[in-house]
Amino acid sequence: MKKLSLTAVALLLSACNTTQGPPAATSTPAPATKTSSAKGATPAKAEEPAGGGVMSSLSALAGAATSGGSGATSRENKVGAGLDVLKAVTVSDGDLKNVSSQMRAREDKKGLAPAGDAAVKRLARLTAKHLNEDGLTLNFKVYRSAQVNANATADGSIRFYTGLMAMMSDQEVLGVIGHEIGHVKLGHTMSAMRTAYMASAGRKAAAASSGIVGALADSDLGAIGEALVNSQFSQSQETESDDYGLAFMKKHGYDTKAMASALGKIASLSGKSSGGLGEMLSSHPEPGKRAERMREKVAKL
Repeated sequence: MKKLSLTAVALLLSACNTTQGPPAATSTPAPATKTSSAKGATPAKAEEPAGGGVMSSLSALAGAATSGGSGATSRENKVGAGLDVLKAVTVSDGDLKNVSSQMRAREDKKGLAPAGDAAVKRLARLTAKHLNEDGLTLNFKVYRSAQVNANATADGSIRFYTGLMAMMSDQEVLGVIGHEIGHVKLGHTMSAMRTAYMASAGRKAAAASSGIVGALADSDLGAIGEALVNSQFSQSQETESDDYGLAFMKKHGYDTKAMASALGKIASLSGKSSGGLGEMLSSHPEPGKRAERMREKVAKL
């Protein structure tokens, strides 16, 4: 499991302290207020500490639920919602791989190319020696779609769209394969999945006792998948994966120039309304500049 950030630790401590009740008072009580009776005084009822500080941040992150028909107090609801956020923050990499596998299984049902498809056979040939690459267990499949796209998820699933394969040579496809493996190996896909999972109501499916994410509802998986599609790797992450892909090509004796030419073909689609500007341009920024950078790096090899 990844280490928690200081913010997450503070939230966890705050939630725990809140459920245990306020600490015992250590300061001298305020003087009792007198009643109109001359014989005695009734002590003023101590005021409950107002929510604030880290707990307020926790409530804001959680959406700060208010009491409804459940009979729970506003504070109890805030703590419960806060713990849902903490559960998402602390979910393990193994749990996130589980979620990724469930999401992939859902997507695969909708768009996989049939086993006899030429693109399927071609990708199987190109990836046969890379199913266990750099300590990763990977699986490669093809979606029957005109989109020019390829993507990877944290469980090691890498998917190619027939639109991309149709416009690239074998060596260029291998360059994209290396790039997508890089996203998995360098933790980019895990980070993206963690963010998508935290944003989804599906985080509540995590079993409280074991910490293992159970089977998620189809709607939850759809929401997570949509969040991933709409996410975007940073420029530094793309650069890192480009460099990994180039090293992959060199390691296996492939044509290193194909990295640049693959990026160049993607860049050439910019501005075209048909024929294939798919998700790749939106999720893989600056392909033209990246292609030029790859050409410069290859020239120095």
